Amino acid sequence: MQILQDKKILLGISGGIAAYKTPELVRRLKDLGADVRVVMTEGAKAFITPLTLQAVSANAVSDSLLDTQAELAMGHIELAKWADFILIAPASADLIARIAAGMANDLLSTLCLATAAPIAIAPAMNQQMWHAAATQNNVNTLIARQYAIFGPGAGEQACGDVGLGRMLEVAELVDLTCQQLTATHNSVPANKKQLPLAGQTWLITAGPTREAIDPVRYISNHSSGKMGYAIASAAQSLGADVTIISGPVNLTTPAGCRKVAVTSALEMHQQALALAASADVFVACAAVADYRISEVASEKIKKSQDSMQLNLIKNPDIVADVAAMANKPFTVGFAAETQDVEQYARDKLTRKKLDMIAANNVATAGQGFNSDDNALTVFSATDKKVLPLMSKTALAKQLVEQIQLTLQKSRGQ
Repeated sequence: MQILQDKKILLGISGGIAAYKTPELVRRLKDLGADVRVVMTEGAKAFITPLTLQAVSANAVSDSLLDTQAELAMGHIELAKWADFILIAPASADLIARIAAGMANDLLSTLCLATAAPIAIAPAMNQQMWHAAATQNNVNTLIARQYAIFGPGAGEQACGDVGLGRMLEVAELVDLTCQQLTATHNSVPANKKQLPLAGQTWLITAGPTREAIDPVRYISNHSSGKMGYAIASAAQSLGADVTIISGPVNLTTPAGCRKVAVTSALEMHQQALALAASADVFVACAAVADYRISEVASEKIKKSQDSMQLNLIKNPDIVADVAAMANKPFTVGFAAETQDVEQYARDKLTRKKLDMIAANNVATAGQGFNSDDNALTVFSATDKKVLPLMSKTALAKQLVEQIQLTLQKSRGQ
């Protein structure tokens, strides 16, 4: 965690019950060597006092755009220049909307316009507010502007609802901050414009999804996300602008890539359709759960009977829906099979109207889920390419090259 040593982090706090976690967040960042300054909205002060944040940060807390003493020295501009990184946690639906609209009617929103530092937001709100079309449009606007989105997490909320919308835990926010600063620290090559994927936007799904049964249990699979993250890293190293839509994984976001964290298939589907419209290439590498629970229990289900039935309903088909878009990107699917791999892969390629599909046999020991190695057979409408067993890092590079060759052929280049 040396990446935080002497880093100047500006923590923005908006109004929400999750604000009670921010003193601990400040302490954890400082423990790792960061210098932390806090900016609060008026709503934030209803949940936690500036004095508390001043005590733990050892810096004065800023809370007013119209502070005459601070503005004698153009305080908001100085703060904007001071920060190496801005983290807004919690970020309410209101603040996200105001930032997306480019408003500057308080100190925190003004800083977001006035800074050149990278910005991350950690959303925190009721699950229905998070899923509202307006909120999702605002979040997608910020993603397009290179904001990092940390979360939200899923679980029981202060209002009693269960679902996506909780601010991530402090340890997760600290880890993501470290990842983001590491990615920023690793500079893009000066000759990036000469790289083969320069100017291309790649959108990649990775990892598993988790389908909630109740607040403490879920259905998932063994995907580690390693293959998707390796593809993202390979594409970025060749000049692409890469965003990963990631299920829950224990992996560091590749340098130079953006990550949109999701939990369920529905969340991944929503983000994929929103972001694919502006992508040149879409790679559906995530192991998405085929089914979800029809009705998630609001309380923990007690072990009171010898048997239990769960009613499952089918999840949307993310890669097929992207491939069906009017202005679809070049769409690559994955087929993780245990038998008749080529037959099933070719069927998916045709049935889902994909441009390419990468198939592997996950029943083979030493490759596939949770392994560091993999082997793929790549199919397009006219070609078949066998990529033998190798590390996922090396395999990802070969797959990205194969995607680029097929894309060029499809465009007549």
